[in-house]
Amino acid sequence: MTDPMMPEAPSGPDHMTPDEFRAAGHATVDWIADFLAGVADRPIMPDLAPGDVRASLPPSPPSVGESFDALLDDVDSLIAPAVTQWQHPGFFGYFPANSSPPSVLGELVSAGLGVQGMLWSTSPACTELETHVLDWLAEACGLPDRFRSDGPGGGVIQDSASSASLCAVLAARDRSGGSEALPDLRVYTSGQAHSSIEKDVLVAGFGRHQLRVVPVDGDYAMDADALARMVDADLADGLVPCLVVATVGTTSSGAVDPVARIAEVASAVGAWVHVDSAWAGSATVCPEHSDLLDGLDRVDSYAFNPHKWLLTNFDCSAFYVADAAPLAASLSIVPDYLRNAASDSGEVVDYRDWQVPLGRRFRALKLWFVMRSYGTDGLRAHIRAHVAAAATLADRVRANPRLEMAAPLSLGLVCLRHVDGDEASERLLADVNSTGEAFLTHTKLDDRFVLRVAVGGTWTTATHVDRLADLFDDLA
Repeated sequence: MTDPMMPEAPSGPDHMTPDEFRAAGHATVDWIADFLAGVADRPIMPDLAPGDVRASLPPSPPSVGESFDALLDDVDSLIAPAVTQWQHPGFFGYFPANSSPPSVLGELVSAGLGVQGMLWSTSPACTELETHVLDWLAEACGLPDRFRSDGPGGGVIQDSASSASLCAVLAARDRSGGSEALPDLRVYTSGQAHSSIEKDVLVAGFGRHQLRVVPVDGDYAMDADALARMVDADLADGLVPCLVVATVGTTSSGAVDPVARIAEVASAVGAWVHVDSAWAGSATVCPEHSDLLDGLDRVDSYAFNPHKWLLTNFDCSAFYVADAAPLAASLSIVPDYLRNAASDSGEVVDYRDWQVPLGRRFRALKLWFVMRSYGTDGLRAHIRAHVAAAATLADRVRANPRLEMAAPLSLGLVCLRHVDGDEASERLLADVNSTGEAFLTHTKLDDRFVLRVAVGGTWTTATHVDRLADLFDDLA
């Protein structure tokens, strides 16, 4: 008998029943499907001032739970109109952030499973599917066998190329002597490398002066001869070259560093070579772009982002190492509460040793969904359509007497400027973006203002790129 004088034990919150969850899930998928169907009709950039979104939200959280219908209504009225529409087919501003229905559903299943894949033992499928799908990806892209899991190396999914590069910096640092040798270590990359490389070097404990910025050639690729001279000069000063970061597909111009020659310079002094191909790497699913892999059989690590141009939603960065031992030696810390029989046996991979965070999401599911849903033929068709559309746009730019190419065409990236100089180029950028039909960003090359057109959105077709060319004709 219950004692009426005893307080009732506290109960948990009211969760959705299976039927309520099913109904809410159907409503959410319907909303996403409608959103994607109409995304081309939305403004690419929201017309908002800083603070507008917060001003539309209640100042305090609700004390009593609200209905899911009310929540979804607010997504529709408050959130969706206030995001930059990265999935708009006229979004050319940054390298794309691809998404696709199979990828979204893979992410949903990952969230539903709710696993934390830090160790093999915390979810065997999370680890083994990741190993397997990254071997699939290596095969699809024609990567060297040294990056497959049946050797000393293999692949792992990071959140971004920034994190992948940081792991390479840490492994290279520690392979070259670690903290004791740190003051004498030097890292090299070109002035066109992504800004994340400098940040990674600083996070790893290097001073800014320890990052050597290598000059580039007339096409904005690293000058390997200049690299060799800088390495020789540092050696003569008693310093230790520990890492060279090459880029295949730079952000500003799509330039491709001469990886084979860079690897030759680095191997002569025992320096780690990391290749950042965050954007361009996806194009290697097409055999006609296998030249982007030149020299990769001689590097230590390589990264590219399926979330940029391979129909997989953010975040999903494929990071490959030729030998995982230096990476694990740098990043593995094993407190007693993480010890288990499987890990101690040495027969499994614990991916927490291949990254900076301990925790990790089941990212492999969405990549698996994408690769199975589209197949390599579908992925190649996606890349080829964009490369062809960008080539047509470049032809239109060359044919326009008021415009000129600012860098060689690189896959889906077209860099251009107005022949009348920077002010005219800036005005053209503003005029194009003001139409609401397209969104571009800019960079600077040789200290001149340049418009970037990154063709690669999931829903972007040749028709949208042709329309952008028409805008250039009308507004230049």
